[in-house]
Amino acid sequence: MLVIPTVDIPGDKAREARKAMRILGFWEAENSRLSGDAIHWRESRHYDRAEQLPGMLLAGARYREGLTQLELSGRTGIHRRHISEMENGRRPIGKANARKLAEALHIDPRRLLTI
Repeated sequence: MLVIPTVDIPGDKAREARKAMRILGFWEAENSRLSGDAIHWRESRHYDRAEQLPGMLLAGARYREGLTQLELSGRTGIHRRHISEMENGRRPIGKANARKLAEALHIDPRRLLTI
């Protein structure tokens, strides 16, 4: 079954949210495509805890750039194991690491700190 994460976005934040989702490789589905297979994003097994969202964004941005954790480690000087821990929500990203990661991934560092 194809799982299409859905989100409820306040009207004043919709444009910003759509832009962020497109950057991560998501697309906006047609209403007809949602049918009965759609579930709320918080119900998806991939989005079970809010504290993991910065890590998921990090993993998504890394994937979008076509980088392995080892390649990202080489570009940032952050140990590969630490990148893995950040992506899995077991280590906070922090401001200094957010700057390094954001530069390598071509994203705004604030995206890695506040979700």
